[in-house]
Amino acid sequence: MAKTRIRRRVTLNGQQMWITATSEQEYAEKLLMAANVSLEETRAEAPKHNFREYAGQWFEVFSKPNVETVTATTYARQLRLYLYPAFGEMNLEDIKPSDVQALFNGIQGARETKLKVKMVLNMIFQQAMEDEIIVKNPLASKSIRINGRPSKPTEPYTVEQMQTIVSRIGQVEQPGDRAFIALMALHPLRLEETLGLKHGDIDRQRNVIHIERSVTHPTRNAPEIKGTKTEASRRAIDLATGILAWLPEGKPDDFIFGGERPLSYTQVRRMCWRIQKDIAFEEAIQPRRFRTTVLTDIYDATKDIKKAQAAAGHTTAAMTLKHYVKGRQQKLNTANPISALYGLPESAGM
Repeated sequence: MAKTRIRRRVTLNGQQMWITATSEQEYAEKLLMAANVSLEETRAEAPKHNFREYAGQWFEVFSKPNVETVTATTYARQLRLYLYPAFGEMNLEDIKPSDVQALFNGIQGARETKLKVKMVLNMIFQQAMEDEIIVKNPLASKSIRINGRPSKPTEPYTVEQMQTIVSRIGQVEQPGDRAFIALMALHPLRLEETLGLKHGDIDRQRNVIHIERSVTHPTRNAPEIKGTKTEASRRAIDLATGILAWLPEGKPDDFIFGGERPLSYTQVRRMCWRIQKDIAFEEAIQPRRFRTTVLTDIYDATKDIKKAQAAAGHTTAAMTLKHYVKGRQQKLNTANPISALYGLPESAGM
C-alpha cells in the first residue's frame, strides 16, 4: 500500500512555504524545525538595544520626572559610576547573569553600595521585560550573590564630648552659628529639619519646636525646600529652654538659618567649620552624629523606646533601635536585679 503523501502550505514569519511529508509525525517534525529556523532568523535580524541608550531613556522618562530630586541624583550616580562602565557598550539582550555577577564582584566598598546599584539595574531590566526586549531578568538568577562589608554605622559623640560642646556654645562667635549648634546638639533633629525651621516654628511660650518642612541639597549646591521625610517626621518636640537666649527672633515666615532663603550646602559646611574652630573641638562637627547621639541618650535616660521613636519622628520603634539607639557600651549587671526580684540572697549558702 502506498504511503499517504502530505503537502501543505504554511506561513512562517510572513513567508509562505510548502511542507511535504509521508506522515503526520514527519509533518509535525518538519513544521517545528521550520518554525525554529524562522524564529532564529527573526531574532538574528531584529535590531538589539544598547544598554547605555536604553538606560538613559528609562532615566529621563520613567525615573527623573517622577522621584524626588535627591533620589534622581542617586540613580544618576549609580548609572554613571557603575552601570555605564560595566554595560554601556553592551546590548540588553546580551547581558548574562555572569556579567551581572562580575559587576558586583568588582564594586569595592559596603554591601549597601551594591544594593543601590542592584535596585537601579533591576528597574531597567524590569522595564526591558515590559517592553518585550528581554524575556528574563538576569538579576533573577539564583546564582547571583551580593556580598560586602556592612555599612559603617554613625557613631555617637561621647557624653564627655557633648558636655564639652554644650559648655562652649557661648564661645561661638556668630549668632546664627550659635543657634545652629544649640538646636543640633540638644534635640534629635535631622540636619534638613533644622535647616527647614522658620522663626514661626519655635513656640517660645510652650517651649515646643514644630517640624513642618525640610531643606535638602540634592546636588550639593542650591537648597531645595520640601515636606518632611515621612508623615511621622512632621511632629512637635520639646525645646530645651536653656537655649532660648541663643535663638534669634525674626519674621515668622523667615528661615532661622538664611532668612528669606535657606542656607546653601557650602554655607552649611562653612558654618560647621567655624563652630569647630570657635569651640576648639577635637573632632569635626558632623550634624548627622548629633541626631544619633541625642536619640541614644534619650533612650538611655528614659528606657522608653516609644518616647525615643516619637522624638525621632520614626514610623516604627524598630527603625529607631536599628539605626539610632546605639547604647553607651557600659557593662551593666543584668543578673543582680533579677536575683533580687526573685528573692535570691546576695550570698547564698551551699
